[in-house]
Amino acid sequence: FFFFLSPQVSNRTFNSSWPDLPECFQLSVLSWVQCIYLWAVSPIYIFCLKKNKKGYIMMSLLNRFKTAFGLLLWIVCWTDLFYTLHEGKQPPIYYVTPLVLGMTMLLATFLIQFERLRGVQSSGVLFIFWLLCLLCATVPFRSKILQASSQGEVTDKLRFTTFYFYFSMVVCEFILCCFNEKPPLFSNVVTDPVSHRSQSLLLLFPSMAVKGYKMPLEAKDLWSLNKRDSSKVMVPRLLNEWEKEEAKAKLRYVKFKRGGGEGESSPEEVEVLLSSKKVAHQPSFLRALIKAFGPYFLIGSGYKLLQDIITFVNPQLLKMLISFIKAKDVPNWWGYTLACLMFFTALLQTLILHHHFQYCFVTGMNVRSAVIGAIYRKALVITNAAKRSSTVGEIVNLMSVDAQRFMDLTTFLNMLWSAPLQIMLALYFLWQILGPSVFAGVAVMILLIPFNAFIAMKTRAYQVEQMQHKDARIKLMNEILNGIKVLKLYAWENSFKQKVLAIRQKELIVLRKTAYLGALSTMAWTSAPFLVALTTFAVYVTVDKKNILDAETAFVSISLFNILRFPLNMLPQVISSLVQASVSLKRVQNFLSHDELDPDSVNRNNTSTEFAVTVVNGKFTWGKDDAPVLHNINVMVPQGSLLAVVGHVGCGKSSLISALLGDMEKVEGEVSVRGSVAYVPQQAWIQNATLRDNILFGNPYNEQKYNSVLEACALTPDLQVLPGGDMTEIGEKGINLSGGQRQRVSLARALYNDADVYLLDDPLSAVDAHVSKHIFDNLIGPEGALKGKTRILVTHGISFLPQVDNIMVMVDGRVSEMGSYQDLLKQNGAFAEFLRNYALEDIIEEDEAGGTIIEDDELFPDDALSNHTDMVDSEPMINEAKRSFIRQMSIMSADGENPRSRSVRRHGCSQRKHSESQDKKKPREMEKLIQAETAETGQVKGKVYLEYVKAVGPLLSVVICFLYGCQSAAAIGTNIWLSEWTNDAVTNSTTENVQMRVGVYAALGFAQGILIMIASFTLAMGNIGAAKKLHVNLLTNKFHTPQSFFDTTPIGRIINRFSKDIYVIDEALPSTVLMFLGTFFVSLSTILVIVSSTPIFAVVIVPLAVIYVFVQRFYVATSRQLKRLESVSRSPIYSHFSETITGCSVIRAYGRHSAFVLMSDMKVDENQKSYYPGIVSNRWLGVRIEFIGNCIVLFAGLFAVTGKDSLSPGLVGLSVSYALQVTMSLNWMVRMTSELENNIVAVERVKEYSETKTEAPWEVEDKKPPLEWPMQGNVEFNDYSVRYREGLDLVLKDITLKVKGGEKIGIVGRTGAGKSSMTLCLFRLLEAAGGEITIDNVKISEIGLHDLRSKLTIIPQEPVLFSGTLRMNLDPFEKYSDEEVWKALEHSHLHKFVSNQAAKLDLECSEGGENLSVGQRQLVCLARALLRKTRILILDEATAAIDLETDDLIQSTIRTQFEDCTVFTIAHRLNTIMDYTRVLVLDKGRIAEFDTPTNLISKRGIFYGMAKDAGLAQ
Repeated sequence: FFFFLSPQVSNRTFNSSWPDLPECFQLSVLSWVQCIYLWAVSPIYIFCLKKNKKGYIMMSLLNRFKTAFGLLLWIVCWTDLFYTLHEGKQPPIYYVTPLVLGMTMLLATFLIQFERLRGVQSSGVLFIFWLLCLLCATVPFRSKILQASSQGEVTDKLRFTTFYFYFSMVVCEFILCCFNEKPPLFSNVVTDPVSHRSQSLLLLFPSMAVKGYKMPLEAKDLWSLNKRDSSKVMVPRLLNEWEKEEAKAKLRYVKFKRGGGEGESSPEEVEVLLSSKKVAHQPSFLRALIKAFGPYFLIGSGYKLLQDIITFVNPQLLKMLISFIKAKDVPNWWGYTLACLMFFTALLQTLILHHHFQYCFVTGMNVRSAVIGAIYRKALVITNAAKRSSTVGEIVNLMSVDAQRFMDLTTFLNMLWSAPLQIMLALYFLWQILGPSVFAGVAVMILLIPFNAFIAMKTRAYQVEQMQHKDARIKLMNEILNGIKVLKLYAWENSFKQKVLAIRQKELIVLRKTAYLGALSTMAWTSAPFLVALTTFAVYVTVDKKNILDAETAFVSISLFNILRFPLNMLPQVISSLVQASVSLKRVQNFLSHDELDPDSVNRNNTSTEFAVTVVNGKFTWGKDDAPVLHNINVMVPQGSLLAVVGHVGCGKSSLISALLGDMEKVEGEVSVRGSVAYVPQQAWIQNATLRDNILFGNPYNEQKYNSVLEACALTPDLQVLPGGDMTEIGEKGINLSGGQRQRVSLARALYNDADVYLLDDPLSAVDAHVSKHIFDNLIGPEGALKGKTRILVTHGISFLPQVDNIMVMVDGRVSEMGSYQDLLKQNGAFAEFLRNYALEDIIEEDEAGGTIIEDDELFPDDALSNHTDMVDSEPMINEAKRSFIRQMSIMSADGENPRSRSVRRHGCSQRKHSESQDKKKPREMEKLIQAETAETGQVKGKVYLEYVKAVGPLLSVVICFLYGCQSAAAIGTNIWLSEWTNDAVTNSTTENVQMRVGVYAALGFAQGILIMIASFTLAMGNIGAAKKLHVNLLTNKFHTPQSFFDTTPIGRIINRFSKDIYVIDEALPSTVLMFLGTFFVSLSTILVIVSSTPIFAVVIVPLAVIYVFVQRFYVATSRQLKRLESVSRSPIYSHFSETITGCSVIRAYGRHSAFVLMSDMKVDENQKSYYPGIVSNRWLGVRIEFIGNCIVLFAGLFAVTGKDSLSPGLVGLSVSYALQVTMSLNWMVRMTSELENNIVAVERVKEYSETKTEAPWEVEDKKPPLEWPMQGNVEFNDYSVRYREGLDLVLKDITLKVKGGEKIGIVGRTGAGKSSMTLCLFRLLEAAGGEITIDNVKISEIGLHDLRSKLTIIPQEPVLFSGTLRMNLDPFEKYSDEEVWKALEHSHLHKFVSNQAAKLDLECSEGGENLSVGQRQLVCLARALLRKTRILILDEATAAIDLETDDLIQSTIRTQFEDCTVFTIAHRLNTIMDYTRVLVLDKGRIAEFDTPTNLISKRGIFYGMAKDAGLAQ
């Protein structure tokens, strides 16, 4: 390097217009760089290759060429060496260089072969080596040509030839090195589709992008996940570290105890102590994470460090460029070199930064996989006490929210050290330029931090408030949609609409406050760089008269201040997300430190005795700190016997089963169970899978066995009804099966599993009496499929007890007696008492009923899903006796041990509706999906944007854009003024007008700040207005939508519009629009500034813009699809998880633990599979867009050099410093465009549901009936026909009948005869397909719906209550006085209950009225009817939901209070209507019989048959 300083060399290198490097330098430094690199790296590289063998690659053509070229290079180098030896008298460098180069080429050739043998497909080491060779060879390549052209001939012909031969070989090697080898043979290592070069240039993405651009991507188009990123590798890695941490914590604790002088302690004691002092010595989850993922993450940190240092090169280059423009006698190539250097530094920075991001994101992804896996595995084995301390929701949150937080943090974690480093470096360089006046600017920045922090805190507080309002609104909407039928029947829509709008108003107020804050923070964010520059420059020029603000000082400082801005803004964000992550860390750590169930608490391999199940002196508790639930349990169950466990509610029957499964903590005693176990829980646990998978539960399919299982569990008739037979997809928690079907599937699973011991926890309570008899006989009983197996049956069904081998009676957690049925009756103890209470009449009735019931039910499998559209008539008329028996049963279990059993029938009816709507839904669903697709492939965009602009207000939209334009103009003005100011330095007129310069600069800057604030505020107001409008339209439309829409559309889908889509319109869309406008105008002003200073730049704009738009379209199309795939594949993880938690005792009992872990891992990997291309696509986009930005920098610099003579340094500084910032805004602009496209879809979805078909108007002004209508209550049907929906069959056909006012009409008929359709027609929930109904000479089809519905009263079959006060539930419009309300309560027998409550009428009803019993809810509906007291009452009789007492109360009230009204009763029990005026018998939608009850019985028709079945006629 010393000879660079010698005058002749420096003249030749720097001052000539054709610069060249001396030959000596070329031969030494330029030839040795690549050699030093390869020799330094090889030892480590060879060592690594030795450690990791990936198989071995066959010798390919590619490989042969690489090797041949390598050997040729060695020959070429050594040809030079021998030629030198032959010449003699040359300087030593001529001997050393070819020797070293030759050796290096041999080493490279050796590496090519060694990599092939170790299975390396693409080598990063050699890629860099050939790149270095190529770069270093370009200098002699040029200088040899220059030399020859200046001398007119080639002097050293041999070396000249060998060099060009060498150069062409290196080019070939470099090109060959860019291709991948074939995958290795004999390798179990999955090869990585991402090669080194494509990783470094990220060229990998296009194949997928092209596919995604042509058509929407699907899951099958995604790459498979790298083996090292899969859960199979990641989760064990984390768990190993965690186990080490746990072991250490135990050790520390034991030492601590010993230090405390407590002497030795046994391991059991340590266990107990550990759990009590857990907190003090919890193992550190953080340390486990760092050990598992730290090393990989550090590589990323290394890249970040490099990038931070390179960031500061460009301001220095800018400084040199400006001084170059000032100096007049410097050769032009110097300027071009600077411009190119700026380009290359920027490019290098881009590549390094994206490598860093790649490492960070992949680490984040791995952490998420590992954390989810660890939580899932833990959730399967935690004790019940631990499970109680965290609900299912909380644990799912650990997986979704907390794991996500770790993932988000890893991206920014490096900022913790990188931000301070950047700040220090920037301050150092600024100090060099500006001296102490830097601190004025820094002070402003630091002052802005608390301001921003304050805004952030307030915003967060508002967000919490906003969430509360939103939750309240969604909860209310959910109730409204669930009870929409009731709202329509009562004509209560308006009251509830007002309630929703009141909450929405609160929500909008909070949104508005947030918008004020947002506008302030936008102002702070935009004005910050200007304020900093202003204070710094003002102080700089006023402190000292000698300080002159020239272009160099001003623009270099501005570019440094711009660098400073990022870390200063990021630090608070990083710190807050660090705080959040530390909270998450604590939560995960606590969860993973919970106690686990002891796998050895039940001895499974006991073969010594003849007893299959033994418990000796068992004492069990649910949690270590709880009181024991079971005491002194001694049970011995002989192999192959059937033991029934009976007792009152809450006496510990289910706990006993749990103890045998090992789910309880064993305090003392011994439990042993011989052989495998099958378990049927009290509440059936059904997976979201096909019916067959639920029964097979992981066992291989055997058709014969499978069919016999279905037969035994009475499932065969159900399969015929289900839409897809046994391949029907069962929804979450078995939603499309009735309670009884769920229980039978659970039994079938146990039977198919073919275990040794069967634990059956009350499986018969959820099914109907005749079904339970079938199951007992064919499955559980002495002749059933399980005979010969050991069975323990918990039961409430007394009728089966005589057939079991042994009975065990439990009282308060102890075994009170045990023996056979006869023995226990003789003992006359607790069991005899139990029987006396319930059994005798039930058994007799059951037997009587037996004969008739069975035929009935063969025709109408009661528990099966009926295909009829009729939702309400869920029952055939069944024998009265049987019914009272069931009712007795439900009273017995009403204490809440099994809430399902009471509502079986109700399930039946809602399920029918479901299955029916499912068949109808299939084609609709398809349509639906297709619509959603077209919405998202870019066809409708323009229209949707227009819709949104319309909602914001067209004028307002124009104003917003205008304000943004003004703000940009002000910003440009400020900077142009600054460049004018710096040009004063050139003309030496600096001192006179400093005041004026500073003043105007300040004025322009503040104008910009105020304009941006007004603009963002106007924008926010426009957005809120739009959000309000869109929500009101959606809500109004949904209240006016006909009932049939709600029957065919899942509520979730409608709720989604109200929650997710409205949220997007409220919050996500405005911020996206704001960012988009901001970045758009910044990019625009940059281009304008550069074009105005160097007009020739306009030529480059067009090609760059084309590339930009192209890249952006590609990226947006693919990334949107990837985002959707990612979110679609995310929910299965959580639903599978919550399903697993609810069923973990079943999973453990059947020993399916590891299979479920595997399933969860697969779901996580499936999700990561769509997340990973998302990361790569972001990197791909980043590199491409930043490349365009870097090109702008390059051209701005180049054109500045070409126009050097006409440009002032101020203008050059201005245009280049603008260009340096443009990459950031270009990058953001693409992301925002993509976000905008994703979010605008919400507007479209809301719009779609705001325009669905509406029902008839609520009020028709010119057809309003008189106020007191109907006076008499006469009802007439004329040729009336009706169907549920377009395209379905008629449900009622040509009905003609007249009912006089005050008549009482009973309506009866089999399921699906059209009974409930009659009532729906009166309310016009179904519109006539033909004919008409008149009430008191008014045609009901002509008047408004509310006018009609408010004059009729219905007591529906299912009592629906809304959350709110009792008063609101009775009288939402507050039409009636308190006395009237109390009076209604008195007549409906609720007076006593309500007056005993502290809140009286303001008693809060919870959602669905859960805090009242079913009977009380039914009475509340009666009170509603009494309050309205209209001339016509429709009573849809409740079936099994209600006990006898309530039923009688309702009947007697109706007889007294509605004496003079017309009453229609849909009867399920004939005894209630035997004294009615007339009875209408419907059959298949037509009138079969219509007369007084006595006449009908004497006619011996359909009605007589029903009455006979019910024992009311002989």
